[in-house]
Amino acid sequence: MSITTKRGDDGETDLLFGKRISKTDQRVVALGAVDELNAAIGVCRVHAEGDLVECLNTIQKHLVSLMGEVATLPEDRVTYQEKGYGQVTEQEVLYLEGLGKELEDSGIRFRGWARPGKEQNVLAAFLDVARTIARRAERESLALGGLSVSVTLFLNRLSDMLWLLAREQELEA
Repeated sequence: MSITTKRGDDGETDLLFGKRISKTDQRVVALGAVDELNAAIGVCRVHAEGDLVECLNTIQKHLVSLMGEVATLPEDRVTYQEKGYGQVTEQEVLYLEGLGKELEDSGIRFRGWARPGKEQNVLAAFLDVARTIARRAERESLALGGLSVSVTLFLNRLSDMLWLLAREQELEA
């Protein structure tokens, strides 16, 4: 199957379960922001080492589930669940909260404004880019509305986590 289908030439795109909507629809805007976030975290993962690689990989897996939820219209949610597709739940939010607690317990604290790139640490700068995209993805998802509370909480906690991870990388440098 060719990736160039020309189905989007009319300004519409496919969602799950064969539904089509305008590429300017808020659902597509939110989906695009989460997709961009996933790609940015992929760049971070490529530069990461040790346990951070698996942490970022786990986050990306959760983002794929989150994208599936965003790409499903409200009338198709039951079908989405029946098909057993992944969902972001309180468990995934708690996963991020646990990571945040570990980082804060290790001594990482908020000390004023961060200036991304100041420490000349590439991974920290990429984590800050991912953090800002996570904030936008959260705003776009809130603007869409109708998503589970866990989706927006996950994006909120993820941006916090990315901030902490960036500061950790700067300290390690």
